[in-house]
Amino acid sequence: MPEQRGGQCPPRVGRKAENGDSGWPVWSILLTAAFYPFIRPRPPFLGRASVSFFTVRGANGTIMRKDGDFLFTSESVSEGHPDKVADRISDTVLDAYLAADPEARVACETLVTTNRIILAGEVRGPSSVTSDKLIELAREAVKDIGYDQEGFSWRRAEAANYLHAQSADIAVGVDSAAEKDEGAGDQGIMFGYASNETDTLMPAPIYYAHRILHEMRDLRRAGDPIVAGLQPDAKSQVTLRYVNGRPVGATSVVISTQHDEGVNQEELRGRLGQVVKNVLPEGWVPPEKEFYVNPTGVFVIGGPDGDCGLTGRKIIVDTYGGAAPHGGGAFSGKDPTKVDRSAAYACRYLAKNVVAAGLADRCTIQLSYAIGVSHPLSVYVDLDETGKDVDENRLGDILREVMDLTPRGIRKHLRLNRPIYAVTSAYGHFGRTPDAKLDTFTWEQTDLVDALRSALNR
Repeated sequence: MPEQRGGQCPPRVGRKAENGDSGWPVWSILLTAAFYPFIRPRPPFLGRASVSFFTVRGANGTIMRKDGDFLFTSESVSEGHPDKVADRISDTVLDAYLAADPEARVACETLVTTNRIILAGEVRGPSSVTSDKLIELAREAVKDIGYDQEGFSWRRAEAANYLHAQSADIAVGVDSAAEKDEGAGDQGIMFGYASNETDTLMPAPIYYAHRILHEMRDLRRAGDPIVAGLQPDAKSQVTLRYVNGRPVGATSVVISTQHDEGVNQEELRGRLGQVVKNVLPEGWVPPEKEFYVNPTGVFVIGGPDGDCGLTGRKIIVDTYGGAAPHGGGAFSGKDPTKVDRSAAYACRYLAKNVVAAGLADRCTIQLSYAIGVSHPLSVYVDLDETGKDVDENRLGDILREVMDLTPRGIRKHLRLNRPIYAVTSAYGHFGRTPDAKLDTFTWEQTDLVDALRSALNR
């Protein structure tokens, strides 16, 4: 047997017991194989992985899904979290290029650490967007977030720009002589999700985790004494109890927030408890012993001075808080030819309209693309057995009819070639309220409801 650090090698399946271990009896392997078709692990892409860890085949061979009682947790981070500072700067750079040229190509990554801001990536845009201008915009973003600390200050941080021209090989695959042939900027899979458990058709745990931090941000900017002494860096975590698949209350809430020296932790806990009470529905507040504020004690050193921040490291916070699958691609700093971003927005838009139309209580949609290919390779719809007499395959075909799912079609339908992205960089890309004046968060609109109902009634 080869030596293994940290202990003995695990026994191989079906081998004879050695050195006193029991091995895996052959009878247990045969028994497992016999019952596997009836009780087996549930594939993560089928419905809500948070609800059922197993599926059981019924007498008719169909899969029965269980909407039982369970706990589910999601977390959020504030705009002052190091990774969110990086996201904000990357999206600010993107907005600068799109404001100068709606067809600009941008893939901007940002690193922030103790009094350092570093930009890197690929761009293709007008020369009027200078390096000095981008560094100035990065500082303004940091100032707006609220950082003027000794370890990270918008005034004193050293900034460097390493953005360079987009690869010609990528440009050839994406650009086209005719608009209809424009290809996707990369291969990949994208998911969208909607659930009628909140008014925004978002999963409740991530919805309330975002709202707690957003409320703290608004109070801090307004100078409200309830958040006196707090700094921009913060995290929240909300655990909700579900009964029969519906959220009924919080079992725990965690808030970790950066603060000034000398802030009394018990007094801070009382103040933030009031914020939580103002955000959660009546009767949802967790037991006193399950409300945690700065569980490790002092949190004075924070933000990019406490941890290095990088673009694209909070992809679950940005989407559904773990309540739905994720294709793996980040959003911030990417122009809308990158389907990691634009197609994920389209998936959310379609899923939200399906639920808003009353066709299902929950909806998951997956799209897939290949670099240089304009049409999606697949459209997958899962209504998690909550559909109202709707065939999922037919619905997938209808979605192709009501929306052009080519990269250019998505950008045109959702009006994505505009400087609208800095505001998306914190508190989630989904579940936000569209601003009619600024025309932001267009993927949150429910203007396909009538078209979907009409198509299904044909």
